[in-house]
Amino acid sequence: MARMVMSAFFFKSLFIFWYRFFFSPLKGLRRSVSNITHASHQVKYQRYHSLLHRSDLSNHTLIFDVEGALLKSFSVFPYFMLVAFEAGGFLRAIVLLLVYPFVWLVGDEMGLKIMVMVCFFGIKVERFRVGRAVLPKFLLEDVGSEMFEVLKRGGRKVGFSKLPRVMVESFLKEYLEIDFVVGRELKVFNGFYVGLMEESKTMHADLERVREGKGNCSGMIGISGFRKDHDHSIFSSCKEVYMVAEAEKKNWQNLARDKYPKPLIFHDGRLALRPTPLTTLAMLMWVPCGFTLVFIRAITGLFLPYSISKPILALTGLRLTTSRPKSADPNSKEEKLEGNNLYACNHRTLLDPLYLSFILARDLVAVTYSLSRVSEILAPIKTVRLTRNRNEDAEKMKLLLKKGDLVVCPEGTTCREPYLLRFSPLFSERCDEIVPVAIDSHVTMFHGTTAGGLKCLDPVFFLMNPTPYYSVQLLEKVSHSLPTSNINGDARFEVANRVQTQIGKALGFECTQLNRKDKYLILAGNEGTVSTTKSGK
Repeated sequence: MARMVMSAFFFKSLFIFWYRFFFSPLKGLRRSVSNITHASHQVKYQRYHSLLHRSDLSNHTLIFDVEGALLKSFSVFPYFMLVAFEAGGFLRAIVLLLVYPFVWLVGDEMGLKIMVMVCFFGIKVERFRVGRAVLPKFLLEDVGSEMFEVLKRGGRKVGFSKLPRVMVESFLKEYLEIDFVVGRELKVFNGFYVGLMEESKTMHADLERVREGKGNCSGMIGISGFRKDHDHSIFSSCKEVYMVAEAEKKNWQNLARDKYPKPLIFHDGRLALRPTPLTTLAMLMWVPCGFTLVFIRAITGLFLPYSISKPILALTGLRLTTSRPKSADPNSKEEKLEGNNLYACNHRTLLDPLYLSFILARDLVAVTYSLSRVSEILAPIKTVRLTRNRNEDAEKMKLLLKKGDLVVCPEGTTCREPYLLRFSPLFSERCDEIVPVAIDSHVTMFHGTTAGGLKCLDPVFFLMNPTPYYSVQLLEKVSHSLPTSNINGDARFEVANRVQTQIGKALGFECTQLNRKDKYLILAGNEGTVSTTKSGK
């Protein structure tokens, strides 16, 4: 009797399982078809071209598909590779590249889930800053200028994406001034991402809030891509939906930098190239060669004389250009050998003082606000750390200048983009004449700076590039109108601003009043200070 009961229970359970497996999806499909059919009777689908000539967009809410209608590229792989590499490292990037063929075969939705699992599994939530510090630069470079001009004319702008919201929200809200962002939420366990996304129904809940609070806008207009397998219910409240064809996106122009609603001044991450599958493969294959080049370049630059090392470094792909003031006599060595100079340069990488010492062929002392202990030990020139105590730092710089040449980076931190941060006026009080130095650098594969990573690896990543470029320009000296002993508060700021302006003109960079604290609060969530001991180490 008991056996018969157990058999009946087993077959009943088996029946329920297969019923749910086969018929529940059919019910959902029937409901989806019904919704799509109902929506198709309500929504008017049109070509994208007819949207360009509308003059009443300011009275409407524009709901646009980020991947299908805003970005030019058709693949989201580069953005997941940036997450994998910057948040997970080389090993995670290799895994993502290896599974990419399967991602390409299984379709968009399943492929998306695989990439999310590979890139986010085990990443700590509070340390994930790729979405704010790294991705905006690459996403901005992928924005179609034609679509952005349309969105600017809209009343309220809502961007929805199939990507995790943490990847696109900062880019859309902070740099494109989009009012509302709808994206997939990631599941979190004990403060870590588990690599799974919430169901898309959460996106519909967010859109419902948009519909409830659409304000004075008289209607909602949807913008999507043709081939994108979009959810028709997202546009169910839209009176019209405009479709963007792939051929149209290919003819779009990239959004120019001067058209960004908010200038991109700070960004982080090691990768300087756009990591498509092919460029990622090339980059990973280059890494062993890059480490070899780092060793050769470092040994050559540190231990060989300038006259010998310069042609050898050029053969390895390292490019360096230098220039001196027009007033300087190239045949005279008197100025070149004059001691106790204060060099004030903008800051591009940790190698700035080394390159200056290299072209001057003399030993310099570099003062820094923050330097890792490893970099301090390995530096081939003397480095002195400042304490951020104005009186103590001023006295320290005065003593160092009496002993020889001094180089200082008044910005206090590096900046990759063509902008100059605010110059600290501390250096302007120490010397009657200051030599401004305009420095620029370019890389093709890896950035030699970081805000959230290991700073001791900055020179390594810079020297790993196939053809890194450095430019050092010695400019005309800036003199005080008063002796340094009589300089007041306003005068020292004036001198610092003059030096900043002169360097900015030489490089074609824009001068700003942003500082180190602004950079690190945006990129790393801290004030950018290196912890020290009581002894000042």
